[in-house]
Amino acid sequence: MESNLDQSPEYRAARCQVRRLRGFYAHLSVYLAVNAGLLVINLFSAPGRLWVVWPLAGWGIAVVIHGASVLLGGRLLGAEWEARKIREIMDRK
Repeated sequence: MESNLDQSPEYRAARCQVRRLRGFYAHLSVYLAVNAGLLVINLFSAPGRLWVVWPLAGWGIAVVIHGASVLLGGRLLGAEWEARKIREIMDRK
C-alpha cells in the first residue's frame, strides 16, 4: 500500500532522480572495471603500444555525457526550459 508521500509528485521526481543516479553509478563502475581489465591486457600483450586509450576515450565520452545528463538534472534542456519555450511559442500566436 502506498502512502500519501509515495504518491506526491515531489517523491516520484526524487525517486526517478535516484534511479537515474544509480544507473550512472552502475555505468561508471562498469566503465572503470572493463577499462582496468583492458589496461592489464594491453600492458601484457603490447606494452610498447597503448591501444587502450581508444576505448577509454570513446567510452569515456559516453560516460561524461551520461553523467552530465544525470548530475545537471536536465537544467540545460530540461522541463523548465521546455515550459519556457512552450510559453514563448504560445505567446507568439
